[in-house]
Amino acid sequence: MPARLRSNPIHPPNKHYLLDFQSLEELPDSFKWAHLDSPNRVLESESESESVPVIDLNDPNAQQLIGLACKSWGVFQVINHGVSKSLLDKIEACGKNLFALPVQQKLKAVRSPDGVTGYGPARISSFFSKRMWSEGFTIVGSPLEHARQLWPNDYTTFWYVSSFSPTNTCNIC
Repeated sequence: MPARLRSNPIHPPNKHYLLDFQSLEELPDSFKWAHLDSPNRVLESESESESVPVIDLNDPNAQQLIGLACKSWGVFQVINHGVSKSLLDKIEACGKNLFALPVQQKLKAVRSPDGVTGYGPARISSFFSKRMWSEGFTIVGSPLEHARQLWPNDYTTFWYVSSFSPTNTCNIC
């Protein structure tokens, strides 16, 4: 784990603050971001009302556009990346199945304090004074072990990647 994540004084990375989104009736104060909750909130700049940049990987200027999007937005959408719509749909369905699980089931695959993969809050959340109202599941390499923990009797229907490269096949869901 990078030293920045270990030594951040705002929220220690070894403590998971996860919400049970299915049984939550009210958002705890530790998750409320005052400037976002205001009903009278005014957009701070015109750029806030613009759309996230869409980068076409077939564009000869894609590399520069990605750099600009990272600097100005911190996020971008990619098109013409070569991943089929059917594969993207299957991945989306797998994600929906994962996050629809009860919290106690998802906690079986919780990310360890020094780990990179598994269920838990976003790694960047420790850099903010308020907690993020989100949950995440990070996959690096094969997710097979986590899938076995989440679905011990039917783990291959979630996400089993036998090999993933442009020339090999990928079996998902």
